[in-house]
Amino acid sequence: MNPGNSWEFTDDRGRLTTTPSRPTRVVAYIQAGATLWDHGLRPLGIFGSHHDGETQDPAKAGGLPLAELRSFGAGSSFDPAAVLAAEADLVVAVGYGTGQVYGIDPEAAKHLEEQVPVVVIEVGKDRSLGSVRDRFSELAGSLRAPLRPAVAELEGAEARLTARTAGPARPRVLALSAAGPGTAYLARPDTWPDLRALMEQGVELIYPEEGGGANWRTADWSEAAALAPDIVLADVRANAAPREALQDNPHWRAIGERARIVPWNPEVPASHRAHARFLDTVTEALAAVAAGTGE
Repeated sequence: MNPGNSWEFTDDRGRLTTTPSRPTRVVAYIQAGATLWDHGLRPLGIFGSHHDGETQDPAKAGGLPLAELRSFGAGSSFDPAAVLAAEADLVVAVGYGTGQVYGIDPEAAKHLEEQVPVVVIEVGKDRSLGSVRDRFSELAGSLRAPLRPAVAELEGAEARLTARTAGPARPRVLALSAAGPGTAYLARPDTWPDLRALMEQGVELIYPEEGGGANWRTADWSEAAALAPDIVLADVRANAAPREALQDNPHWRAIGERARIVPWNPEVPASHRAHARFLDTVTEALAAVAAGTGE
């Protein structure tokens, strides 16, 4: 084997993966797969997390053609044997600071890693949005991705958001995930890389009270309404309750009457292009609220 054709990558667990040749048959966690897609790489297949159902969550998929890709399950239904049978030569996963492969039962992950190279990119609260994005860019580059990162697109989105937040109006933004008609999960902005990125650009994020969880505060809808947000970033993943399930709750209706509701994917693909779209969505919401106040 010619060593000049070998491939190596050190993941965020500090593990060096070396293969005789560059991997081309990649199975990825859906967020990672959507990120690689934005770099021009088509995964062999994808898998989801314990929060997902029998089908992959389209809210997490970015531009992935879900109907054309093989699904290897989610959480406890993940099938390592199917990944091996598909002759995958690399698995790309994400992590949340535990050193574990997110979305797969530990025993299944151990069995998988014994037979297929696995790299993990950390996406949790200890990472900035930019550092997550850069790590995926490094991985994509090592896999010879055909598309260059959309740096100019992201810089333009950052400039537009900064210009908007520099104005006199400071709409208050609340990020949440609907647990159901009676309960909301209120995001703690400093534990989410994408929300921290908004604050760095001057967006005023609302902090819920302490208690009730590290990343989220579990609250009833009356507490969410009392925070009086001007904009709500509402989780659109499949594990969040849909808006129609909340319509009988008077506090949710009060939020909707006051605030602009904006779709939010807490597992946005970690690419320049996807991050630019996220920032532009927030910029547009800020502009709409400002226009309503006569700015």
